Amino acid sequence: MLIRCKEKYLLNYFDMDLKDKALAIAIRAHTGQTRKTDDTPYIEHPKAVAEILESYDFPETVVAAALVHDVLEDTEVGEEELRRELGDEVVDIVTAVSEDKSLEWEDRKERYIKSVAESSDATKAVSIADKIHNAQSLIEAAEDLGPEVWTMFNRGKAKKIWFERSLCNAVAQTWSHLLLDRYSELVLKMENLDD
Repeated sequence: MLIRCKEKYLLNYFDMDLKDKALAIAIRAHTGQTRKTDDTPYIEHPKAVAEILESYDFPETVVAAALVHDVLEDTEVGEEELRRELGDEVVDIVTAVSEDKSLEWEDRKERYIKSVAESSDATKAVSIADKIHNAQSLIEAAEDLGPEVWTMFNRGKAKKIWFERSLCNAVAQTWSHLLLDRYSELVLKMENLDD
């Protein structure tokens, strides 16, 4: 619900469900950000991740977490605010899929893999849906850019594929889901792209 206030409209969080609150926070937090694979507004990514999870009938808390999964990592919104607005269950998923960008790339990725592999099924679902959408975007970009697509990634193709395959294998040790099968197929497609 929108409330008119001095010619501006403000969101009335009391009348919003959890997914709508999460979407509103994500839109505000990611304003001005774009995707590196195609320069589309960044908000399209968390929305796509949420849609993937909705298509597999994941609960509202998981879909809400998907909408804000990059907020702590890539915006100024803090954990305290997110907990106040969305609750512990959502934010516990988000913290588990958030990387510590102060670490070196390899350390950061290894910690991410460990965090996700040791977390709840809900966390695994958000992580894998995120990676599915990222992989789809990369594969689409490769159709236009060819091997040039790998220059968008700091560590190039070899390290990117190492991360994706390592995550897929680690999660498969403790979780079985159609999402994981879909992700594995996309990792194989990325491996087969020209470099």
